[in-house]
Amino acid sequence: MKKALILFAIGLAFVSILPQGIARADAAPPEAPPGTTLLPGESITQVRMVAETVTLTISKDPSDAEQAIAKTEAIFTMRNLGAVEEKMAVRFPLSFFNGNSDGYGNFPEINAIAVKVDGKSVATKRELQPFTASEQSYRERDEIPWAVFDVVFPPNQDIIIEIVYNVNGFGYYPYEAFKYILETGAGWNGTIGSAEIIVRLPYEVSEQNLDLTGQAGHGESTSGGVRSGNEIRWTFTDLEPTHLDNIQIVVVTPSLWEKVLSEKASVEKNPNDGEAWGRLAKAYKEVVMMPKGYLREDPAGFESYQSSKDAYEKCLALLPNDPLWHYGYADLLWAHYYFGVYWAHKTDDEGILPTLLTELQTALTFDPDNQLAKDLLRDISYQIPEAVQQNEDESFTLLALTATPIPPTPYGGIPTITPRPTLEPAPTTQAISTPTVDSAPTEAPEPAARNPICGSAFLLPALLGMVFIVKRRK
Repeated sequence: MKKALILFAIGLAFVSILPQGIARADAAPPEAPPGTTLLPGESITQVRMVAETVTLTISKDPSDAEQAIAKTEAIFTMRNLGAVEEKMAVRFPLSFFNGNSDGYGNFPEINAIAVKVDGKSVATKRELQPFTASEQSYRERDEIPWAVFDVVFPPNQDIIIEIVYNVNGFGYYPYEAFKYILETGAGWNGTIGSAEIIVRLPYEVSEQNLDLTGQAGHGESTSGGVRSGNEIRWTFTDLEPTHLDNIQIVVVTPSLWEKVLSEKASVEKNPNDGEAWGRLAKAYKEVVMMPKGYLREDPAGFESYQSSKDAYEKCLALLPNDPLWHYGYADLLWAHYYFGVYWAHKTDDEGILPTLLTELQTALTFDPDNQLAKDLLRDISYQIPEAVQQNEDESFTLLALTATPIPPTPYGGIPTITPRPTLEPAPTTQAISTPTVDSAPTEAPEPAARNPICGSAFLLPALLGMVFIVKRRK
């Protein structure tokens, strides 16, 4: 009781400065140096970039399965439009071309590149030279490392330059972002005649394995890409590139989506394999759950949520006595309920809160020492104390499972002012104790209209103590 009063007091002290909705702005992840269009070594040149074709083949990172890399293969067709031969040192930035850091004062580099000119390998050397100014430059250092190689451009002759290198994705699991910089192509003569940027995944591209709308917090993926099979293509003609033309794509980390596909194949082969259904449910849950615990809200995200929910239900129909899968299902429902219903001020028409509490109750019935279930109930008691009460003996009373909802406004519904009704006989509440589960009669609080600041009063301690980091759990 003392703990609840302290939390309530802190919440009231700060409620006046809290926003109506949930602030989901997270610290941006440290970026990795992107792929970049070649730059000329001279400020004035007659050499034009006639064509550019870049392919980013994304795969899981061999050194860390939760991350991704992109093998980048770029082919540039260059033509000297002048009457005089040009010899220059062509440059490729090994770090952020515009002098920026990764956002945290670090300057990672692309480890190695391979260069061919007209089919012949050429050596490169690493040089520190001034960065290239951009509209998004923050001048965090005066010089950056470049890979430099010499090229001769005869008049009116096409020269083919090929560059191959790997870039790392960046972001927070389960999403990885990749960028390709086109604006540096403005340093050549005239426009880029044609440019095609191709992103290739190890499987068929779908909106479920992409983040097109910035749900993961890395910014939106660049629009206009044409999806076909396992590729996305952006095509440009006579491009005068600026920073607005740079490409970004955000993908579900490949190892996770491959797990989704593998488990889908497993349940298709053996639809009575409850464990396979559970693994599929967990994989979809990881796809849809963001690092701070809320779920993707775009249509593809809701589709993944529904796929996870359906898979959990099929799993539990086959394994009704497995406490961990009951917990896993409750974990999914709680994320949907708390962020998508409770804080969205929606009515819980589907009865999500009673369902998830029943799942937790069932988990503790089969395994009274299930710490994951206890921790989730404790989280719920902090966020919505009128739904779950933690008792002094460390047991939990599930107030939301009473016959009469408390408060009268359904959880998550928009509160309305109503006259105080006459007290009814006290209903029986559900109490979960450790190590056994039993029912304990308790007095029902007096029904009253829900105070509009009730949830906000607990938002500060919720944010301070929230443990909504994606866990590797069922």
